[in-house]
Amino acid sequence: MHPEICKVGPLVIYSYGLMLAVAFLVAVALASQEAKRQGVNPDIIFNLCFVVFISGIIGARIFYVLENLGYYLRSPMEIIMLAHGGLSWFGGLILGVISGVIYLRHKKANLYRIADLIIPFVALAQALGRIGCFLNGCCFGKESAHGIYFPVHQAVLIPTQIYSSFALLLIFVILRFLQAHPHREGQIFYMYLLLYSIKRFLIEFWRADNKVIIFDLTLFQLISAVVFVFSVFKLVSILKNKS
Repeated sequence: MHPEICKVGPLVIYSYGLMLAVAFLVAVALASQEAKRQGVNPDIIFNLCFVVFISGIIGARIFYVLENLGYYLRSPMEIIMLAHGGLSWFGGLILGVISGVIYLRHKKANLYRIADLIIPFVALAQALGRIGCFLNGCCFGKESAHGIYFPVHQAVLIPTQIYSSFALLLIFVILRFLQAHPHREGQIFYMYLLLYSIKRFLIEFWRADNKVIIFDLTLFQLISAVVFVFSVFKLVSILKNKS
């Protein structure tokens, strides 16, 4: 819709990059505030968010490039053009979690306690990030007479970015509700994975930028199904554990 917010001389402010920055700052500020409320050192939260944010973007970009390898082999300079969009949540999740676990173990922090603390704000950050996708025109939906006209695609498309943003806001509200009430360690983190996998699985039916590969499902629907089953298993295990 509006990939470029403005230009100041040679400097270009891209909507996608701007919303990523806003998402990060909002998530860090709110997570740090929640850390103080829970008696957790906010410096650990800030550093963790920074580590997860950077590694998550790297992982998300690597996964997206591999998914669209043919295009990037033809245009290798596009690999570093993050302002043009192109991040995969699952790639970001994998590298972000790995980096976060390494950092928290180094700090000898309780992994599940910290994960439960920050994950609602991760969902909020994603909701804000999807607005950047909408403005950039990436992560687009299928053509529809009842959609929104995207100049970059010269077509009326289902605004899947906006639907995702609203769904992630709902996930944020649900997780914050759980956070404010008694819960087992790890419960909020795995509830996030469960809710996000459902959201992504359903949204994929409306998206047009991912190919169907098997059983009329996209790669991300198959991954979402695996994440859903894994999350259910972990939640049941957590709730059954009385210790």
